[in-house]
Amino acid sequence: MRSPFRGLPREVAVLVAVAFAVALGFGVVAPAIPLFAREFGVGRAAAGAVISAFAAMRLASALLGGRLVDRFGERKVLATGIGIVAVSSVLAGLAQTYAQLLVLRCAGGVGSAMFTVSAFSLLLRVVGPGQRARATSLYQSGFLLGGVAGPAFGGALAGASLRTPFFVYAVTLAAAGTIGMVFLRRPPAAPGAGAAGAEPVTVPEPTTLRRSLSSPAYRAALVANLSVGWMLLGVQAAMLPLFVVEGLRREPFWAGVGLVASAGTQAAVLLPAGRFADSTGRRPAMLLGGSLALASVTTLVVTAFTASPGSVASVVAFVVAMSAFGAGFAFLSTAPAAVVGDVAPGRGGTSVAAFQMAGDLGSMLGPLVAGLLADAASYGAAFGSGALVLLAGLLLTVAMPETRGGQGARRAGEDARD
Repeated sequence: MRSPFRGLPREVAVLVAVAFAVALGFGVVAPAIPLFAREFGVGRAAAGAVISAFAAMRLASALLGGRLVDRFGERKVLATGIGIVAVSSVLAGLAQTYAQLLVLRCAGGVGSAMFTVSAFSLLLRVVGPGQRARATSLYQSGFLLGGVAGPAFGGALAGASLRTPFFVYAVTLAAAGTIGMVFLRRPPAAPGAGAAGAEPVTVPEPTTLRRSLSSPAYRAALVANLSVGWMLLGVQAAMLPLFVVEGLRREPFWAGVGLVASAGTQAAVLLPAGRFADSTGRRPAMLLGGSLALASVTTLVVTAFTASPGSVASVVAFVVAMSAFGAGFAFLSTAPAAVVGDVAPGRGGTSVAAFQMAGDLGSMLGPLVAGLLADAASYGAAFGSGALVLLAGLLLTVAMPETRGGQGARRAGEDARD
């Protein structure tokens, strides 16, 4: 069986291993965070604020992380970011007050932003244009597998002690940092250098965010990533379980079936989606992914408005929609990221940071807007908000130029000079 890493620079496999270790640890600690906060006698809103604070600090510090990458390089920022999260996790496990826990989770958010921006920037820089989407799909697979495996251990650890998961998280971060320091020590070659059949590409000068924003393709990638955060990381987790129980009048078991169908399909389609975006083009991949995702969410909207309580047909439609949902977001998790690498092929820390911020913003706004619409109107209206964001991204994709092969970087540079 051919290795999925065949022909890719060594850094890709290293970054996938780092991503898996980080996601595994986060999956372990995530179930314990709100429960641990409640141990200090605070309400549910305050417990949720601990999670929101981490996400808010990631969003607020992403551009800073991008500037640090442009100035000091990916490896130093990656190691520093992982170190900050590891130390803050240990201290959070030792926290004696709610305020201490909140501050330490904020610090962890800063470190997380530094790590993700630097790792993703390095990933996009060391591969050639014909490999970016495949490398991104492997990187996302590392996060996906770690995120699935982590909660399985986290629940058991939290049952024994709510402090233990924080220490386990620090251990997995230390493992990730060690992998990075040991195997990412040598300077990277030019993108694709040393890889069989890779394209010889020289590393250009750092790309500014202003220059990237002049590219229609980069703007389409930003909105596409906003939709990923809005639906995949936000509405899916916050609204779908409630919709199954309260809207479809079915047991929570079916919510789990839908989420597993989505995650399983996404995992199965990620690598083929990456290969498709590299061989056929970013624009066709984004059009296909956006269309699948929009069709699935539209199905959820129709189901929400027409479902009869307990209807078997509605449950079947829900599961089918979730499968298409996962397939669509497999394409939207790879092709837009490859566009960022095409438009900012050098050290583009701020461009990568803005791309990450779009996803984080979606994951913060999605549950809030969908929740307000569900309370004020219906679940159909809540899902409709996600459909509108997906539609906006799809329209921008229709109008964007193809960037595979470096056209995006050249056009952005020409627009910036004009």
